[in-house]
Amino acid sequence: MSAVKVDDVIPELVLPPVSRATLALYAGASGDHNPIHIDSDFAKKAGMPDVFVHGMLTMAYLGRMLTNWQPQSQLRKFTSRFLAITEIGAVLSCSGKVTELLDDNGSLCARVEIQATKQGGTAAVIGEAIVSV
Repeated sequence: MSAVKVDDVIPELVLPPVSRATLALYAGASGDHNPIHIDSDFAKKAGMPDVFVHGMLTMAYLGRMLTNWQPQSQLRKFTSRFLAITEIGAVLSCSGKVTELLDDNGSLCARVEIQATKQGGTAAVIGEAIVSV
């Protein structure tokens, strides 16, 4: 029997302020060199006050929170929806909660609601994961 229960809270992941260096490193690692994320002049010409965080970087932080909680090999499904732009310098907190236990072909799994929230409480990304427990 799993020790995981409905309403269990996943350990929160609080990240340091997102820096330009973080965006440059992510661009290099991911191959996403969209200038709106790394070139301030380009971002301003596009009507933004400055560059902003790649949505997929924020999703990656949610993935890190999940794999800090359970091994990556137990992650069955991971979806997200982007709600707000995350500005340079933002502090993100990733959190999650078990909402359901279910059977997936004979394996006990947890359905988990997850979110990345900016300092001040605005949700940047929300999603769901199915994790074998």
